Amino acid sequence: MLIAGTSSDVGKSLVVTGLCRVLARRGVKVAPFKAQNMSNNSMVCTDGSEIGRAQYLQAQAAGLEAESAMNPVLLKPGSDRRSFVVLRGRPYGTLEAGEYASGRRELAQAAFAAYEELVARFDVIISEGAGSPAEINLRSGDYVNLGLARRFGIPVVIVGDIDRGGVFAALYGTVGLLDPADRALIRAFLINKFRGDPGLLQPGLEELTLRTGVSFSGVLPWLPDLWLDAEDTLEIGRWRRQAGHAKGTLRVAAIRLPRVSNVTDLDALAAEPGVEVLVTTDPGVVAGADLAVVPGSRSTVEDLDWLRRKGLAAALAGRAVQGAPVLGICGGYQMLGRALDDRVESGTGVIDGLSLLPTRVAFGADKVLGRPDGSWRGHEVRAYEIHHGIAELTNEAAEPFLEGCRVDQVWGTMWHGSMENDDFRRAWLAEIAEASGSSWRPDPSAPSFAARREAMIDILADTLEQYADLELIMDGRR
Repeated sequence: MLIAGTSSDVGKSLVVTGLCRVLARRGVKVAPFKAQNMSNNSMVCTDGSEIGRAQYLQAQAAGLEAESAMNPVLLKPGSDRRSFVVLRGRPYGTLEAGEYASGRRELAQAAFAAYEELVARFDVIISEGAGSPAEINLRSGDYVNLGLARRFGIPVVIVGDIDRGGVFAALYGTVGLLDPADRALIRAFLINKFRGDPGLLQPGLEELTLRTGVSFSGVLPWLPDLWLDAEDTLEIGRWRRQAGHAKGTLRVAAIRLPRVSNVTDLDALAAEPGVEVLVTTDPGVVAGADLAVVPGSRSTVEDLDWLRRKGLAAALAGRAVQGAPVLGICGGYQMLGRALDDRVESGTGVIDGLSLLPTRVAFGADKVLGRPDGSWRGHEVRAYEIHHGIAELTNEAAEPFLEGCRVDQVWGTMWHGSMENDDFRRAWLAEIAEASGSSWRPDPSAPSFAARREAMIDILADTLEQYADLELIMDGRR
């Protein structure tokens, strides 16, 4: 089946994740698939291939090792008019805005071939659409929504987000814009993020079914404690505060870069009891936090220039002078260095960094993809890395730190995912709290980050089992 949506960020990824877990529980060999993902949040599989973070999570829900066939085309936006293409887990050039509708024939062929690979090995493939299937300006070259569904005769479920308002109009308009052959593949509607009495919706559900001929497969409730591996930057910062922590508060300001990538690095920090993560572009908030984080970026040089123009570079420099902790991750770490030589991504050449760490960064044509492991003060760390820039130390006096370095309270690492290692995260945050004067201390009885992620996947599956007509979704019958 194909899980499509009325727009981005309506819950397609989470519905696919939950369905994968539901079927895996029943002993069905199920695999996730997304023909094309446009996201700067990605993950490295065990075979070294790069795919969207959402498909990596969906594979986990299905009990599988993730692989490039599950997300054969990944577009990583580098600007408003240019995306870097990852094909079957490896770099494949760029795609300009003007080529989006016409320059994707080879990508479509690769996506269809990957789908056929999965069909040959699994009983059920749950595909995730992208954006909306009603983007009629792109329909002729589509291979991720109804282009995929038409090619393989896949039934489609359309998800609508009632929390943002206008869900009936969005569902009706989506079906109304489809041509008859596409419309014939729509099997069901599914409403997501509802708060209140579902009975109030019933007259609207019945009327929309009468007008469109499409039945509703369920109304999923709002799940306030659910956040999982954001795919869209729209989802950044949707964590709830961890209430009831008796050991102080640690305030973390994470800078929302224009081309931020792999923001899932912040999830493990936000899940730690007593740690409050605020995603911000306010220099005052950055200056006043216990810890400032500069996350990864898909356009390091451009985002570094933006930091300067917004006064955030000055806020970071002020923190360094005061001995207030700063952490740079991947692109954020590169920005903290003395110089960057980028003739690959931006073509800018050599520019000055923020000079908070003694490094010089050179961007190479080959992308580094890996699953490194190491340790910090006796705590094991497993991580992943995705980068073109290589940082070299210009001062041997700097303390090594997870393929990066540390000088006083300025820390930098090339590794993503390090904060998902519970013992390391808690020990490092305890040192940060002490350096910042915070009374926060870790709670050793708190659940592990991996356990919380698994619990959330199970919540999704339980919710679908309880509130969705799975027979209608799976078989087209009530």
